[in-house]
Amino acid sequence: MKIKNNKLLLAMTRLFFSVTCLLFFCAVNAQNKPVRIAVAGIAHGHSGWILGHKPVGYMTLTGVYEKDPVLLKKSAQHFKLNDNILYNDLETMLDKVKPEAVVAFGSIYDHLAVVKACAPRGIHVMVEKPLAVSVKDALEMESFAKKYNILLLTNYETSWYPVTAKSYQLIYDSSYIGEMRKAVFHHGHQGPKEIGVGKEFFDWLTDPVQNGGGAIIDFGCYGANIMTWLTKGEKPVSVSAVTRQFKPAIYPKVDDEATIIVSYPKSQAIIQASWNWPFSRKDMELYGNTGYIKTADNTQMYIRRENDKSDQSRSYTTADIRVYEDPFEYFTDAIRKKIQVDAYSLYSLENNIMVVKILEAARESAKSGKIVEMK
Repeated sequence: MKIKNNKLLLAMTRLFFSVTCLLFFCAVNAQNKPVRIAVAGIAHGHSGWILGHKPVGYMTLTGVYEKDPVLLKKSAQHFKLNDNILYNDLETMLDKVKPEAVVAFGSIYDHLAVVKACAPRGIHVMVEKPLAVSVKDALEMESFAKKYNILLLTNYETSWYPVTAKSYQLIYDSSYIGEMRKAVFHHGHQGPKEIGVGKEFFDWLTDPVQNGGGAIIDFGCYGANIMTWLTKGEKPVSVSAVTRQFKPAIYPKVDDEATIIVSYPKSQAIIQASWNWPFSRKDMELYGNTGYIKTADNTQMYIRRENDKSDQSRSYTTADIRVYEDPFEYFTDAIRKKIQVDAYSLYSLENNIMVVKILEAARESAKSGKIVEMK
């Protein structure tokens, strides 16, 4: 009887081991399987990042939706897309190709509709910055994301910058500048028309409904996003802003220049968003009580501490500090749970709801001429 029991125990042990191994290999295979990604809207000038993306192992493009048939056909020809992945109806595409994830490259106003279509189907979403045109839309998007347990991320070019990651590291890992007191952000370019954006992009980018504003939204969001990260989600005390129309003949409906001041309990952010810079720029200055950090572009920065006689030039690449250069790789790794999206990190929903709150307060301040208290 004892021998039979031992044989039974051995057989059960082998079966358990086999099932465990099978489940393990299935889990590993699922984790490494390419994420099926679809595109919702391509009127954004950055849609070429996904439509023209080189083949990679972490994702596969399964569908492209665009309501404008002319734009869809033109883009399909340019990027040599197969006709069988092209759709003029979003929900039809989602039901036909069944993507795991969607990236939105339409107007900011369209972001809510994309989330409302994707979330009930369990499809993760990443939108181009900023998250939404209003706090109302942002909170509704958050509600859908939480109800259906999907990722809802926001992509910014500056999230890929090695100097952005290095600045955070210098502040928190080495206390290089001491306690941060002031941040100054410069983001923008000569203007959408001046740099030659396409008509489809220009039309909604300069529309106060589709974009939510002009330069104040288009480039004000960068500083708000980074500052929210640097303060680890600290709530601002107040927001004030001044906007201008230096080129009303070109941008009659929206501002082309904005300066936003965001006050925190122990620090201040000055966000300079402009369609009037003499050249494109995305840089920042971070000041503490013992030093400062000044970034020049995506890899170059200048640092100085209180006892230094001059700036020290530093250059950082992804070989020096880990940062995702491809936002779609970040998105797919988050979906496969290879990484965790920390609260108030650059792509996170918490951060980008705060960004929309800051931008909405800035719009209100610019309109009223008064400081807006953040309740």
